[in-house]
Amino acid sequence: MSTPETLARSVLPALLDMTGPRTLVAVAGPPGAGKSTVSKALHDALQAAGRSAAVVPMDGFHLDNRLLAERGLLARKGAPQSFDADGFVALVQRAAQGGDLVYPLFDRDRDIAIAGAGFLGADVEFVLFEGNYLLLDQAPWVRLHPLWRMTLWTDPGLDALKQRLLHRWLDHGLTEAQAIARRDRNDLPNAITVRNSSVRADVALNT
Repeated sequence: MSTPETLARSVLPALLDMTGPRTLVAVAGPPGAGKSTVSKALHDALQAAGRSAAVVPMDGFHLDNRLLAERGLLARKGAPQSFDADGFVALVQRAAQGGDLVYPLFDRDRDIAIAGAGFLGADVEFVLFEGNYLLLDQAPWVRLHPLWRMTLWTDPGLDALKQRLLHRWLDHGLTEAQAIARRDRNDLPNAITVRNSSVRADVALNT
């Protein structure tokens, strides 16, 4: 069975052969698919090979709950339209150009994005972006596609996603009924959007 570590080992030689001051990698997939785990495994493999790497999550570009409420999107937080997609595209474009970058991070416990909480140094060779919509075949996300030097897809299948997403909300203190409602009304529609509307990745892993 494939694991994040075996995926990291399998793609590492191709990454190490890439030239240029900075290489951008997309780690995409539906919510609950293990993107953070895959990103960490690849980050650690690159570091072990003596190369500099950083993980930049897309989640820092969640719109604030106040804006979502004003737009009638609070119940759909995590859907493509609930992100500052143009801002995220601009960040990735700047990352491709090199130089230092400051970017927002998402605090899941407080359910807010923290401005200026992440830093990417100019000397970082490999930037691993992870998020649901990095390969989405919709505007403005399609503007990201030419920027990726390698794309990775992680997806354990819909049944496994249902269980993982349920446990995610249970771990946040929701009752089982509340957790099922959050999953079925929001997370699963988002997962289906990602699975049905993303372009094919260079490498796929069933996690």
